[in-house]
Amino acid sequence: MRALAIAATGMNAQQTNVEVIANNISNINTTGFKRSRAEFTDLLYQVERAQGVPNRGGAGVVPEGAQLGLGVRLAAIRTVHLQGTLNQTGNKFDVAINGNGWFQVQGPNGDTLYTRDGAFNTNANGQLVTLDGLTVDPGITVPANTTQVVINGSGEVYATIAGQTAPQLLGQLTISTFPNDAGLSAQGGNLFRETTASGAPVAGVAGQNGVGSIEQGYLEDSNVDPVKEISELISAQRAYEMNSKVITAADEMSSVISKGMR
Repeated sequence: MRALAIAATGMNAQQTNVEVIANNISNINTTGFKRSRAEFTDLLYQVERAQGVPNRGGAGVVPEGAQLGLGVRLAAIRTVHLQGTLNQTGNKFDVAINGNGWFQVQGPNGDTLYTRDGAFNTNANGQLVTLDGLTVDPGITVPANTTQVVINGSGEVYATIAGQTAPQLLGQLTISTFPNDAGLSAQGGNLFRETTASGAPVAGVAGQNGVGSIEQGYLEDSNVDPVKEISELISAQRAYEMNSKVITAADEMSSVISKGMR
């Protein structure tokens, strides 16, 4: 009975949906995290009666016909790149992007990765790094005798050195944008990698040409809405239960047929 296979695809789809929601909820406090959403499409259709052809010779064409859908499949798990709330931390090395764009960091293999997590710090050599020790690209080194660090809205990093009155420009944070943020490949650790789907990165200056501005002393919260996630979790659970009931009903119908044939 086809209903069994069709309902099974529905249960698999809703199981995936619940897994996506679970990942969103688990990262509700992850800095710069972007929630994901499972997207589904229907499967192929089995034609029981073709439309647009005569039912018999000399008769008019069938206006609608009959096509039976064979279930559902996962089409994509889309990352929703909406701005998260900016949360003030007071840490001079914490920075957030208010708007479009990504920070550039140097990966373990020397490749360029991208992140919205601006929880930066300095390592033993004074280099500006992520919490996992990845160097911010382009590299910025803070002198050991620095008394104050100021990062302006354009991403310029200034340091006031002990014994000097005028701040010294150390460098500038580069912000990259992509034609399709949803096409970036998540690497874990709040890092993303460029792909063919995302398009090539365009390096820019914060606050110019549609690039977001830099806010020092802030971090971007996750854009996960707990109320929305719980609502979608309940909906997915109900859909899973309904597909399960379809399988139960189809199995009972098959049992009736089997008994009638004995």
